[in-house]
Amino acid sequence: MDEAAGALLQARVGGEPFTRLPPDLYIPPDALEVFLETFEGPLDLLLYLIRRQNISILDIPMAAITRQYMDYLALMQELRLELAADYLVMAAWLAEIKSRLLLPRPALAETVEDDPRAELVRRLQEYERFQQAAQALDALPRLERDLHSASAAPPPLPALRTPPPVSLTELLGALHEVLVRAELYGRHQVQREPLSVRERMIQLLERLDARQFTAFTTLFRVEEGRRGVVVTFLAVLELLREALLELVQVEPFAPIHVRRRA
Repeated sequence: MDEAAGALLQARVGGEPFTRLPPDLYIPPDALEVFLETFEGPLDLLLYLIRRQNISILDIPMAAITRQYMDYLALMQELRLELAADYLVMAAWLAEIKSRLLLPRPALAETVEDDPRAELVRRLQEYERFQQAAQALDALPRLERDLHSASAAPPPLPALRTPPPVSLTELLGALHEVLVRAELYGRHQVQREPLSVRERMIQLLERLDARQFTAFTTLFRVEEGRRGVVVTFLAVLELLREALLELVQVEPFAPIHVRRRA
């Protein structure tokens, strides 16, 4: 490590380098805590010792396993770890099995006892099966078991659209389109029918609804010709001037709609 790196790693107290420990420094014995690998019980500890040495469960060297088990219990007591009663019961059982294996066996075949390790092997195999099943269950997808997907639809928000104002230029453009279509349906009239703007205003008020809009172009009847279109347009202008009608348009150059004011 170069001098620059050493200067960066140097401890400082009050801005001054701190290189010596104070003579009256006291470190209590419980200041350091060591966390070891925990086991769920004595069978879990035995299974760990067997697997670490690649020993077959069916042929357990009781002397070596018992010695390692007792060394681990002594280490736990030395580190002031609380021991459960199950660990001590297992230690007594291992010592009993070891003692039974060391005792001389009778020579007659009829009096040959069963292997003292059989019950221990059975319990270890059963515990190993449960442990493998627990690992297989833990490897399953956690969705819909520990985790659940949640979704929420946003609340319905009313769409508020303010119609743009209708200008006089757009009204004249709509009138021009109506006049062009009226020319296509022009016909010869033998007699002239008198058309009144005031009468047409009354007809429009009776025809229009105060709640629903009506297309502006449907107010004109092409069979009346140019005269009828002009009279209807003048009647609409008079009603607008008297604030009896309301014109709206969704967007520029869109169709114009009209309704009677409430």
